[in-house]
Amino acid sequence: MHTYLIKNGYIINEGRKYYADLLLKDGRIEKIAPQIDTKTAVKEVKAEGRYVLPGCIDDQVHFREPGLTHKANINSESMAAVAGGITSFMEMPNTNPPALTQALLEKKYQIAQQQALANYSFFMGTSNDNYEEVMKTNEKKNHICGIKIFMGSSTGNLLVDDPLTLEKIFRGSEVLIATHCEEEKMINANLQALQQQKTLTAADHPIIRNDEVCFESSWKAIQYAQKHGSRLHILHISTAKELQLFTNLIPLKDKKITAEVCVHHLHFTADDYSRLGNLIKCNPAIKAPHNKQALWEALLDDRLDVIATDHAPHTFAEKGYVRDASSGKLICNNADYLHAHAGLPLVQHSLLLMLQYVQEGKISIEKVVEKMSHAVANCFQIKDRGYLREGYFADVVLVNPQQPTTVTKDNILYRCQWSPFEGTTFPIQIEKTFINGHLTYANGVFDTSLKGKRLEFDR
Repeated sequence: MHTYLIKNGYIINEGRKYYADLLLKDGRIEKIAPQIDTKTAVKEVKAEGRYVLPGCIDDQVHFREPGLTHKANINSESMAAVAGGITSFMEMPNTNPPALTQALLEKKYQIAQQQALANYSFFMGTSNDNYEEVMKTNEKKNHICGIKIFMGSSTGNLLVDDPLTLEKIFRGSEVLIATHCEEEKMINANLQALQQQKTLTAADHPIIRNDEVCFESSWKAIQYAQKHGSRLHILHISTAKELQLFTNLIPLKDKKITAEVCVHHLHFTADDYSRLGNLIKCNPAIKAPHNKQALWEALLDDRLDVIATDHAPHTFAEKGYVRDASSGKLICNNADYLHAHAGLPLVQHSLLLMLQYVQEGKISIEKVVEKMSHAVANCFQIKDRGYLREGYFADVVLVNPQQPTTVTKDNILYRCQWSPFEGTTFPIQIEKTFINGHLTYANGVFDTSLKGKRLEFDR
């Protein structure tokens, strides 16, 4: 492994901006100082005019392996993540087969060890009948990010809607519980009622999966967590109403109930269904504009703790689209809302999007780093990552704030080959990404000779 000296970068870390050098050696940050001179052989990286950030940590992705690799796999999606400045990811259990046993969970780690360019962890899956397997996660709490409960809106056997099972899991788990909160019975009732009135389109998605659907389920999860003192993390908050359930009066390190917001809920609104249709169909739904505004306010005042993607790729056909051979544009081939899969690919462009909002004055770059790196490490108690600190793993991203990035079909790295941002020009560029001190990505070129590492946790 090479030793790298990053010279004269504009460091963004722990609420500060300052110019400094970073020495990366043996996978770690050996030194941070205003000026570093070394007599040992190093590869110098000139960082004048560049932001130097700790790598982003995405606590919610779906990389589809095993079993769904026609639309994504750990190698392709981790490559896209690294190109987008994400150096670590935590992946969800709804693969095929779902990660409902410890043996199946470990198989995903074995795949990642060979294929993941970024650092990785995987959530243990839950169902109404695998309680004993879930509780074995307690023995591995320093090696697994957490357990995932789909309290609504899942496929196969991953939906947990049995109150007795939920009670047992919240009572027994010693690790973080991450929940997808939508009330399934309310969704089904809304769907049946609306189907009797009209032919459904993507614009009906936030009506079927409305504010009450989310609030009722999030409130229920919090009741379980408060009753049993569980460590609860509610994923992808999408409504203004849910925000009353969270607080900024407690420091993050002391919170037992935390919340995540995803970039698509900060960016899109229900007004975008007329333009993007099923491409932005996801669960929970992208909703009316007032929710987006409320989410931004809660993010900035720390009621929402982390920013993630919920990266969830599907093929053109699964979304009901084809790409026109002559123009290259996406064309809706089958507008059947009910059959279009829910989810959208985001890891390659999430940091670019948030840094665009920095340039627009919506959020500070210090706050972006806090919510996409520091707070995720704190929330999950990740060992030696999420900060630019001496002794920490050298997960480092260099950003060029003067070089724009245009998203085209030719530079999209997702295996599904599309992005809701296709045609968008972001005013910045992710220039280089170091993973554990290895220059994995530089100006569109990958060095895949070293893979990422399994995340460890201080619990």
